[in-house]
Amino acid sequence: MEFPRNAAPYRDAGARLLDYNEIYTDHDVDRLTTQGARCMDCGVPFCQSEDGCPIHNLIPEWNDLVYRDQWREALDRLHKTNNFPEFTGRVCPAPCEGACVLGITDPAVTIKNIEMAIIDRGFDEGWVIPEPPETSTGKSIAVIGSGPAGLAAAAQLNKAGHTVTVYERADRIGGLLMYGIPNMKLAKNEVVERRVQLLRDEGIEFVTGANVADGSDGSIAIDTLAADNDAVLLATGATVPRDLPIPGRELGGVHFAMEFLTANTKSLLDSNHDDGQYISARDKDVIVIGGGDTGTDCIGTSLRHGCRSLVNFELFPQPPADRAPNNPWPTWPRIYRVDYGHEEAAHLQGDDPRVYSISSLNFIGDDKGHVTGVRTVEVEMRDGQFHNIEGTEQDWPADLVLLAMGFLGPEHEVSDPLGVEYDERSNYQAAYGHYQTNLPNVFAAGDCRRGQSLVVRAINEGREAAREIDRYLMGDTQLP
Repeated sequence: MEFPRNAAPYRDAGARLLDYNEIYTDHDVDRLTTQGARCMDCGVPFCQSEDGCPIHNLIPEWNDLVYRDQWREALDRLHKTNNFPEFTGRVCPAPCEGACVLGITDPAVTIKNIEMAIIDRGFDEGWVIPEPPETSTGKSIAVIGSGPAGLAAAAQLNKAGHTVTVYERADRIGGLLMYGIPNMKLAKNEVVERRVQLLRDEGIEFVTGANVADGSDGSIAIDTLAADNDAVLLATGATVPRDLPIPGRELGGVHFAMEFLTANTKSLLDSNHDDGQYISARDKDVIVIGGGDTGTDCIGTSLRHGCRSLVNFELFPQPPADRAPNNPWPTWPRIYRVDYGHEEAAHLQGDDPRVYSISSLNFIGDDKGHVTGVRTVEVEMRDGQFHNIEGTEQDWPADLVLLAMGFLGPEHEVSDPLGVEYDERSNYQAAYGHYQTNLPNVFAAGDCRRGQSLVVRAINEGREAAREIDRYLMGDTQLP
């Protein structure tokens, strides 16, 4: 009631465009303490509800502890519910802030800023150390996939005393955290690998370059892993991208967003881009089709490459500045936001790169089979359907088109040999809260089970799946 919302700013747009370092500024203790003071003594803290925080972080408690300068105690509260607050504090869109009770009448508490500051201080002060289990159960578990769900499950199962091996087909551990999110949002060596090393020190074994499938062509046989371990957790993510099957899709220069982002980060980590093993946007007219975080990451990465121009197509109309009547608190506010990539594009080009209510009709190419443009039409929604507006067709120049339209579900190379059943959306079928597939010792968690979602929801599912695996193996569980 006394202090306004004052979120931590990003680094200056012009400065951060010159590198791939994290976009965040140093933590301002005075600002954070004041923001912690804004957290009210809510009768019901909706920030901890399912609409707010899927892992039910003890947000009012650690807000108050920061306000009282009790940072070590705040860290303990934070780790009670979240294995990886350094990840969520950076990349989570903060549904907790959308559900903040203060947000009914005033801008919400800067919960995400405070969370990130607590865990960063914990590492700086040396409070975050390996905690290997004291006893072993003799049970072994194979976790397939090292994204947030797989890592969270591995961490919890290891704490319970089980022997855990995590299999990752890429050359680095982290899944989406490593290659799906750019370095400027989530530093790989300084943040992701730091946590992975802690998990190693706690006794978890990681196997990289591990293509788990039917055992042919050098892959690791999933049925052998299922037979050799007491339980298997499938945490492979939703990695099948949504395509745009319009004329000209076969043209060179049209790529899925993850092809672009993964190659960029791998080349950056391997050689600081000296190896040239990435899809460069330098001096190109770039069109990003699809909004969301992935589209924003494509924007930020293309700008750092030095693209000539950049446009972002959005099928839906521009969201309102404030909640619409059909979008009440405490649901996620579907409002107009300017993320880091939009701000950077506006800094360079003078305007927000997004074009709303637009649909792509076909890709245009040259006689060499390379894309040169995209033909679009404006659309409007009537009766729940999009309709083209006649006479609004337009051609846009493009040397590079990035498709960032989300994901359809998991790949099935891991699950098919086992005979895992699927739901109607091709996800691994396993009931929420139980996570057990049709095979008794095979479990599934994260995006491969529920569909594309947030890092924080993947962590939640990994933790809950670990609890159910522990119950399955031991008959009871002490895991939260």
